[in-house]
Amino acid sequence: MTEYKSEVKKIYAPIGRVYERLSDLNNMAVIQQGLDNPEAMRRIQEQAGDKVKPEQLEQIVEKLRSLRFDRDSVTGDTPVGPATLRIIEREQDKTIKFVAEGTPVAANMWIQLLPAGENECAMRLTVKADLNFFIRQMVGKKLEQGVDGLAQMLASLPY
Repeated sequence: MTEYKSEVKKIYAPIGRVYERLSDLNNMAVIQQGLDNPEAMRRIQEQAGDKVKPEQLEQIVEKLRSLRFDRDSVTGDTPVGPATLRIIEREQDKTIKFVAEGTPVAANMWIQLLPAGENECAMRLTVKADLNFFIRQMVGKKLEQGVDGLAQMLASLPY
């Protein structure tokens, strides 16, 4: 398994509130609500900078709009069928572990939280994927960037 880790992201909210938000995936529907906010979309485009072209951002937005959430999972449609990211373990105020289902490669992900003061915490996102040498060479860099981008998005959510 190849491991990809995000940079440590600081979140300006108490660790308990962050954990409660991230450990119930119904709360992630706020992402979809933000897609209708022109100011939020402008900030997303600014954060993406030159890395994402406007037409690519539109495709990402459409994918985000089609996601389905429940307490333990988020499911989206892919060219090979539905893919789900399911919570398999929660450790209060510390870790949330996920497994990917319906994906062409075995993968898991976890969110680690650490206290960093009274009203802030630190977060790191880690993904392990079972990639063979050729796939790793083709998508490894993109996956690394994607993990850090997802961590940045999670750190930017309103808590």
